[in-house]
Amino acid sequence: MAKKKSSVNIKPLADRVLVREEAKDNKEQKTEAGIIIPEAAQDKDAHGAKRGEVVAVGEGKYEDGELQPVLVSVGDTVLFSWGEKLTIDGEDYQLVDAGNILAIVE
Repeated sequence: MAKKKSSVNIKPLADRVLVREEAKDNKEQKTEAGIIIPEAAQDKDAHGAKRGEVVAVGEGKYEDGELQPVLVSVGDTVLFSWGEKLTIDGEDYQLVDAGNILAIVE
């Protein structure tokens, strides 16, 4: 699998992945009963996962002396459950352990 070059000058270490979280539409949502759902409650989908684009990938981590590569590539859209928020050149990203990536969106 050929790796694409990242547009960000950050190289995650080990099995970490740098993800640009999808932009929120910032629209106020309201239920049929008229209850307003605050923006903070709209960050995640119904299953608690966030969605974003992979912009940089670490080499993987060693287990029992063998390098286990990360299974996502730059450009993949992924669902992830948790990451460390970073701001790089004014843009927000999440630094996510590969184990917190739930799926690749096809």
